[in-house]
Amino acid sequence: MNGTPKQDYDTDWRDKYSDMVMTAEQAVAKIRPGQRVFVGSGVAQPLHLVRALVARHSELADTQVISSLTLGEAPYAFKELADYFSVNTFFVSANVRNMIQEGYGDYTPISFSDIPALFASGEMPIDVALIQVTPPDLRGRCSLGVSVDIVKSAAANAGLVIAQVNPRMPWTLGDSFVSVLDLDILVPVDEPLIETSYAGFIDDVQTGAWAEDAWTIAQAIGENIASLVEDGSTIEVGIGRIPHAVFPLLKDKKDLGVHTELITDAIIPLVEAGVVTGNQKSMDRGKIVTSFAMGTKALYDYVDNNPLFSFNPTEYVNDPFIIGRQNKMVAINTALEVDLTGQVCSDSLGTKFYSGIGGQADFNQGAGRSDGGRAIIALPSTAEEGKVSRIVAVLKPGAGVVTTRGAVHYVVTEYGVAYLHGKSVQERALSLITIAHPDFRGELLARAIENRWVRPELADVEGRFFVGPKEVRTTMLLDDGTLITFRAMNPTDEPATRDLFYSLSQETVYYRYMSHMKRIPRKQLQNFVYVDHRNEVAIVGTVPEAHGEEIIAIGRYYLDPKTNRAEVAFVVRDDWQRRGIGTFIMKHLANIAKRNGIAGFTAEVLRDNKAMQAVINKSGLKVRSTLNNGVFHYEMDF
Repeated sequence: MNGTPKQDYDTDWRDKYSDMVMTAEQAVAKIRPGQRVFVGSGVAQPLHLVRALVARHSELADTQVISSLTLGEAPYAFKELADYFSVNTFFVSANVRNMIQEGYGDYTPISFSDIPALFASGEMPIDVALIQVTPPDLRGRCSLGVSVDIVKSAAANAGLVIAQVNPRMPWTLGDSFVSVLDLDILVPVDEPLIETSYAGFIDDVQTGAWAEDAWTIAQAIGENIASLVEDGSTIEVGIGRIPHAVFPLLKDKKDLGVHTELITDAIIPLVEAGVVTGNQKSMDRGKIVTSFAMGTKALYDYVDNNPLFSFNPTEYVNDPFIIGRQNKMVAINTALEVDLTGQVCSDSLGTKFYSGIGGQADFNQGAGRSDGGRAIIALPSTAEEGKVSRIVAVLKPGAGVVTTRGAVHYVVTEYGVAYLHGKSVQERALSLITIAHPDFRGELLARAIENRWVRPELADVEGRFFVGPKEVRTTMLLDDGTLITFRAMNPTDEPATRDLFYSLSQETVYYRYMSHMKRIPRKQLQNFVYVDHRNEVAIVGTVPEAHGEEIIAIGRYYLDPKTNRAEVAFVVRDDWQRRGIGTFIMKHLANIAKRNGIAGFTAEVLRDNKAMQAVINKSGLKVRSTLNNGVFHYEMDF
């Protein structure tokens, strides 16, 4: 836990600033009808002031309440008060959602990074700001605590600033301070902050209810995301339970940094375990940079006067140029649905506004321009308890595109990872179909063909969109430290498989296919990549590249149900041969086959193919062979 001494406040502040001290009722009496009133964000919403404001509703006709993401009650957001309070929010949180969706309130779609300029320019003038701060210290500074975000800008640009002064607000460090003399009215209030678990403060599911296996799905998505996070990365984790499900899965990473708009309790174990150090950050080295926190009292106590945390305004934390200057910046955000061209809808369900743009566009853009960065959009494959696919052919009418098809990079579901940046519409569609729920893949492929996004002949593979099991995934470390990842072959591997074929020498092609093939027919290529992973298993060995990954080896077997034996074959790119990769593939395929109850392998090997013969003879299996017309027929028993 945080062992830093608590901040010493000015114990005489009430006397020293007595001319500014008022009750909540006296303070809100200064507000006039028709004014714009900003309400502080997150768990730092000044509820004592808000309740006093609402109690005066009959005197405050046409008052506009400006807010962002807020937790707790929103007593101004009721139809009965619509003649007095109109809600205008930058993020549709649960406490105002009904008002917005029923047409009694407004939503202003805007990236968080642009909001401070909206206030400062006067484009959205703020008459009154209701905020929450710590008591002042001896230097007359108050901390904005766990919600600096857009609150600092609102306070700086409001005509009247009424501050709820709460000794339970954590004293956070960074660019989080306001001078008590820049506040107009101080309202002493001693009450606990709103507490919430990160699992519950934002509902990630369209219906408002998760299936029973929601956490299983979230964990599977988190595992896929974690596989994209390299040691030394700086991460941003957006709002929602799915992004925060990745935190426990990063426990084996090293020297992670954090530059994120939101932190929750989930960050504490990684800090305590030494996973988050910030030692390799290119900016704010050693600091966890954030703009607001939401969680439990344990989190609030942890950040209190803790120099590891740097709380900063949104205009810094969410600035895409600042974000892009971090090396290996990984941004993790969520979506409501993604269409087959890569358009990401995150703030609405069709015409119904559901959340907000938030920081997704900011961090997606920043991570996209970061050296080694990765911009990730995560979502469950289905909604409404599996009845609706979230990977869709086209977005719902009225759906808001928060991340455009030109800006999207990675899309992640519980079924895998699709890398879309720089890919054609056909490649995108096939990649996204692969990570959609199996129940919807056939329908999505049919729609993609109907929309002329993929080749018509792909209709032949309908019903063959299978994604291999995660159990086949493994890694091999070469003597020089190169890490090769082996995974199941997917339908989206067609371009990379074609590239591998044309990179092979004619000798390697002849040994593998027993013919001098100059080209690989498209139909044959499709048969290679559309496998059912039951009667036919195919794995690929990959190494990371700028475009995602490159296939340098393929291994497969074909089961003959009559004999319960499978014919095995593999190929390794010439410049990767003689490094033990073939032997590794053989052993890995044998383990997969044994788990599937297969009795053994067969293989056909040319007499001149000494390398393949050596792999078989060193496999540790019981091997028998016969030679016929220059071809060895091998039988191997498990």
